Amino acid sequence: MLDAFSRSVVSADAKTAPVGGSDLAGLRSYVRDGNKRLDAVNAITSNASCIVSDAVTGMICENTGLIQAGGNCYPNRRMAACLRDGEIVLRYISYALLAGDASVLDDRCLNGLKETYIALGVPTQSAGRAVAIMKASATAHIGETNTPGLGGKRFRKMETTQGDCAALVAEAGAYFDRVIGAIS
Repeated sequence: MLDAFSRSVVSADAKTAPVGGSDLAGLRSYVRDGNKRLDAVNAITSNASCIVSDAVTGMICENTGLIQAGGNCYPNRRMAACLRDGEIVLRYISYALLAGDASVLDDRCLNGLKETYIALGVPTQSAGRAVAIMKASATAHIGETNTPGLGGKRFRKMETTQGDCAALVAEAGAYFDRVIGAIS
């Protein structure tokens, strides 16, 4: 697992050069936007249970066969496993977002996930759909596009560092897309 700093050092070492140029500019940006990055991770982790449960609920609403006898979310232990897997995926996405690097997500979460799901008979299309719903919710929290009108009784305004979070929204979205691509 590499963070932004380690990745820059490894890259410079491979080129037998000091850290400089675009690597140094990238690190400056990483540090400058550090509080926004922390706020983005906090937005995801503080709302993780709602993000995951809403995603699984949405997935089931779109495919009610999942909760019928023989479905992959029936009985309760399978539903619990589905929620657990969603929480794990979201946790590793938050790690990647904090580190500014997808290696922890790839190494610890996605490596072999599709094969495991196939072996267990988990419908990967439904799992991918749940991740897509999590992506929409998490990026709304990061970009602060979540509003009382959209959130209803569950809406929660968080104190965050002001500024444009479009780059973090895009980065988080890319991590979610990486998960969807790995299981599809």
